[in-house]
Amino acid sequence: MLVATLLSASCASSRVPYTPPSPEAPPAFKENANWKAPEPRDSVLRGAWWEVFGDVPLNALESQIDISNQTLKGAEGAFAQARALVRGARAGLYPQVTAAPAVNAVRQSGNRAFSSFHDPFADILAPGDVSYEADVWGRVHSLVETNRTAAQASAADLETIRLSVHSELALDYFMLRGLDREEELLVRAVDAYERALELTQNRFRGGLVSQADVALAETQLESTRAQAVDIGVARAALEHAIALLVGQTASTFAIRPSPLLANPPDVPTGVPSDLLERRADVAGAERRLASANAQVGVTTAAYYPLLMLSGAAGFESSSFGSLLASASTFWTTGPAALITVFDAGKRRSAIEQARAGYDQAFASYREVVLSSFREVEDQLSALRILDEESKIQQNAVDASERSLTLATNRYRGGVTSYLEVITAQSAALSNERTAVEILTRRMSATVLLLKGLGGTWTASQMPAITGK
Repeated sequence: MLVATLLSASCASSRVPYTPPSPEAPPAFKENANWKAPEPRDSVLRGAWWEVFGDVPLNALESQIDISNQTLKGAEGAFAQARALVRGARAGLYPQVTAAPAVNAVRQSGNRAFSSFHDPFADILAPGDVSYEADVWGRVHSLVETNRTAAQASAADLETIRLSVHSELALDYFMLRGLDREEELLVRAVDAYERALELTQNRFRGGLVSQADVALAETQLESTRAQAVDIGVARAALEHAIALLVGQTASTFAIRPSPLLANPPDVPTGVPSDLLERRADVAGAERRLASANAQVGVTTAAYYPLLMLSGAAGFESSSFGSLLASASTFWTTGPAALITVFDAGKRRSAIEQARAGYDQAFASYREVVLSSFREVEDQLSALRILDEESKIQQNAVDASERSLTLATNRYRGGVTSYLEVITAQSAALSNERTAVEILTRRMSATVLLLKGLGGTWTASQMPAITGK
């Protein structure tokens, strides 16, 4: 039976060959079709991708993520579990040895068939059992491959979460800096409005303006003060969110105010085909596809006999004194095959389920690839449009400042009422705040572009998990 089984193994195997998918990638990003890499390529991302912003406090915060972020530690625990499953699956490739020593007091029934005595006696047993599944159909190897590729997918998930956490920190950080810039604008506006109120009160005391102008100046001043105070609500929430990301308590964590001033850096995008190598989520989806393919092999193996090679040897005696005597030895060995003759379609159902799982994994892989291209195109278009918008908005800021200067001079000369000054002040402050908002959005779009490009991770960093 053993020889026949081994010979038939050369003609049949449950292992399903796997060919990694080769998705079609466009030759260039639509929003970046004319992009050309700078020479020399000093802007190519190296190491920590957030360092491209050149922000020292941001770098210090990002360095704490890998040390203290609890979400990342949870993902590391999931990866460790996946690696342990690989080691457990690989154990099936080797013989299993067990020992079950026992001491029993026995009294057989006098009426038992083939029993010549019924006096009590001791039975001391010291056996050793060896069992081994001959993986002639590749079932165990397919199971190992299923767990190995699943563990690699878990490793890719870890890197995806790492990138997501670092990106979230950068987004919160630049939003906080944008609020600091807005608060600075509001504080400067409050100072200017205080001087304007003082001027209006002096003109009122001199009989040049009415009490209505003083009330308008006071209204403008106090409403702007309220806006400056209100900035603190959103800033505190962002500061607390950053504290959570770096693994610190919100009560003891603080970031010193510093307004956002720098423009976003240029980010080299490369070509779309590079994106498939740099995105950890794409790599993870591909590994899940490989795992689903291996699972088809595991279920297919159920159609073949399960061949077990087993043996037992040891000592058995009625007393410890004669336990190790040659007469107390026993052994048994031999192959055994388990063949499922009828299961009412259970195996076929399992195979259909595994193949459907493969189709699902393939669809998920394709969706991740398409989503990765979309995310990059989204941020490239956002950066292009926001850059154009920022230039137009700067023109609006300059025009509103000129309008405010003219309105103030006209009011000082008694040509117009304070309402014109109030209107010009509101327009100037609104345009300045809009410019800051656009700058913050440009920084956020740059962070999201770097995230969409996969940071600095590449598929070559995927661990080769062996289960050792």
